[in-house]
Amino acid sequence: MKEIFDTVSQQCSKQVTNAYSTSFSLATKMLAPTIRQDIYNVYGFVRFADEIVDSFHEYERETLFNRFETDLENALQDKISLNPILNSFQHTVHKYGIERHLIDSFMKSMRMDLSKIEYTTEQEYESYIYGSADVVGLMCLKVFVKGDQVKYDQLKESAMHLGSAFQKVNFLRDLKADYEGLSRTYFPNTNLEALDEISKNRIIQDIEENFKKGYQGILQLPPEAKFGVFIAYRYYRKLLYKLHKTPAMDIKNTRIRVPNYQKFGILTRSYVKYQLKLVR
Repeated sequence: MKEIFDTVSQQCSKQVTNAYSTSFSLATKMLAPTIRQDIYNVYGFVRFADEIVDSFHEYERETLFNRFETDLENALQDKISLNPILNSFQHTVHKYGIERHLIDSFMKSMRMDLSKIEYTTEQEYESYIYGSADVVGLMCLKVFVKGDQVKYDQLKESAMHLGSAFQKVNFLRDLKADYEGLSRTYFPNTNLEALDEISKNRIIQDIEENFKKGYQGILQLPPEAKFGVFIAYRYYRKLLYKLHKTPAMDIKNTRIRVPNYQKFGILTRSYVKYQLKLVR
């Protein structure tokens, strides 16, 4: 029975989320059960695509990515895939009417990571972020509003800002791994060989603007989604705070993280604020 295969597929997407990201899986657990699995399904898809281009260096990554892209096309067209991650993703795509251009933009940015190592203009930078992060926020938003197009259009801009903020924080946190491990730099007009406080603070100020606009959208999310997204927001704000307090050159030489005990502290404090209706 296909129902059994679909269940196994969804379990795979959940397992991928739990294995690859403690922070995202924690936030996803705070979503209502009615939408939680579909966010696992979205995360599983984007994580696998990202792993191909970022991690599988001992293999022919472009060949693997091409195969993944073909399998994705078939999954969306046939509404089934023997790849359980793609099978669960296509289910969510069709369930909520996630637009194809969002998926195509994401895959375009992932493909860029196969060869492009430097982003020299703001246009290149913003284009990559749109495809790698903003559209993921929009896919999740489709789930959060359960396909309601009016609500989706109302919150679309703030969801993109939140996606941008999360991605830019990741870029700043992963500066060492991207620059030394992948020879890749995302921030334009920034000399990573001699990253200074002025450059670092300029990046942080830009992220703060994204967070400010993204937060307004969180306040308008349906109750099923609001607390989970608020948890993710609080976690990334904490990470940005730690990056702000870290000297610029240290950021390039180490990976800043939020320990698990602090993540659970964020969860506890956020829950109190949410229950007291201080999230407004």
